[in-house]
Amino acid sequence: MRMHRKSHLDERLASCSNLTMADVEEKNMKTAANLRDLLDFKAVFGNDNPVCLEIGCGKGGFICRLAAKNPDINYIAVEKISNVLIEACENAQSAGLKNVHFLNCAAEVLPRYIPENSIEALYLNFSNPLPKLGYVKQRLTHPRFLKIYEGLLKSGAKIIQKTDDAAFYAFSLESYESCGFEILEKCEDLAASGDADNIVTEHEKRFTEMGKNIYRIICKVK
Repeated sequence: MRMHRKSHLDERLASCSNLTMADVEEKNMKTAANLRDLLDFKAVFGNDNPVCLEIGCGKGGFICRLAAKNPDINYIAVEKISNVLIEACENAQSAGLKNVHFLNCAAEVLPRYIPENSIEALYLNFSNPLPKLGYVKQRLTHPRFLKIYEGLLKSGAKIIQKTDDAAFYAFSLESYESCGFEILEKCEDLAASGDADNIVTEHEKRFTEMGKNIYRIICKVK
């Protein structure tokens, strides 16, 4: 189902320009990925605090709560759909958050903006599982994406992934292991785990209320 363009989208994005760092105009992914406009994190955030990354931030509920909880950590939230990103930007702006900024691009293009070995942790929350075999290479935990992430993450940095899809969970575990990531946690029922530090996303709340298990993987770059 096609998403309707939000009213006054361009004007709303412009009003949040202090929180957005890039908007990819080059539509050819290979060309865009090979360009380099590396961000200066100190210039963006005004400090040398650690930087973490979320890919597919949606409306920003998770990243805004995480940023509010950890004011001494900087966060970059990535969302390729402007129609969705605007809500995340407006939520962060309303909350007065200074330690979260947004990138309007696809995951393939991240090396254009994110310096190598600069990210402390990566969050993947309820990425589209893309169950059809023809879309396997588009899954955000496919080895081709893990290779991109590995280049951006510091040694020992963690990837924290949550999903409600058992098949995607199994696929992701296999991908991490095949690419040499060290698995630190495999959880197949996060709600029952009693993790008091878990920040529940919009999707997570809905899926849990539907009686679905929430799966979590935590792994790290060796």
